[in-house]
Amino acid sequence: MRWQVEPININEKKQFFKEGFKPQILHISPKLKVPLICMEPGQMIPTHPSGAGIFYVLEGSAIFTVAGEKKEVKSGSVVIAPHGAERGIEAKERLVVVAFHAG
Repeated sequence: MRWQVEPININEKKQFFKEGFKPQILHISPKLKVPLICMEPGQMIPTHPSGAGIFYVLEGSAIFTVAGEKKEVKSGSVVIAPHGAERGIEAKERLVVVAFHAG
């Protein structure tokens, strides 16, 4: 099987905005969405319900809220949010996360 897309260099895609968080969509298809989440300290994604999601923290630290439970995570952590569970993120340090949302 051949690859259908070129590999993505995360370092080339990172973007930080002082005025607020804006995801960089790395891939989107009917069953998968892959946003790159780059946040400055103090920026937040408010809790919201969504489909299943896997979040891999590449850089920094944050407080993740999943189904009402808060946990501090840092570089190297993986957070799994089940389908329908409310989730949110608050960056403690400059944060880079790759998320995988199943549709």
